[in-house]
Amino acid sequence: MLPRFWRHYEHLPPMAELPKYARTPSGLQGDALNVALVGEEGEVNRAFAAAGWSPAAALSLRADAGIAASVLLGHPDPTAPVSTLLVWNRKQDLAFEKEIGRSAKRRNHVRFWRSPLSPGGRALWVGAATQDVRVELARDTGQVTHRIGPDIDAERALVIGDLARAGQLTRVFSVTGIGPTLDGRNGGGDRYWTDGELEVGTLATAAETGRATAEPLASPVPVQVKDTLWGWLGAAVQPAEGP
Repeated sequence: MLPRFWRHYEHLPPMAELPKYARTPSGLQGDALNVALVGEEGEVNRAFAAAGWSPAAALSLRADAGIAASVLLGHPDPTAPVSTLLVWNRKQDLAFEKEIGRSAKRRNHVRFWRSPLSPGGRALWVGAATQDVRVELARDTGQVTHRIGPDIDAERALVIGDLARAGQLTRVFSVTGIGPTLDGRNGGGDRYWTDGELEVGTLATAAETGRATAEPLASPVPVQVKDTLWGWLGAAVQPAEGP
């Protein structure tokens, strides 16, 4: 009964029908979709630039070599590519990253797919935000890839928080994502945990950008109770990072 009790889409009901996960090209369940933005493509690009994030380069042998050199030599690679994940049977439309430290080994990153929805006549982009914590070769393709950190809620909060602090959001609300889990796994076998919410931000228009204040819209009381309990209990029972 609890998953049904926690489901909520009051601020954007059509999102109930959208996918909850990305998939790998081989069909495995990939990263959880945990963030979304309402706005046109130019507004998304402008917002991330203002927030200090860089667009990720396309995959290529040259880009793979750049990641390897960045990791081995310890120099920045602010536009290192992200691997391909699929939603609606197509790869990500947009991807952004924010470096951690001096190499591409660790970084914050988010992929976005344009959805079929257009709330208020503006595009809705659904995304998966995760933090890369190390680099290795993919087991199935041999390509350079990253392993993600387990706390995907922290990464979701970083994306929305950076955009809000840069004055790029006018409102923020949550809807149900994959639901609470302590032992999720992505296509590479990386473990993650989450309260199961998907956070949505409405982007500022050109006239508002840089000075907008993000208005938070409340979730239903049962969801607030669930999230509060998760905050108390999750820290005590979250598994240690690792395989």
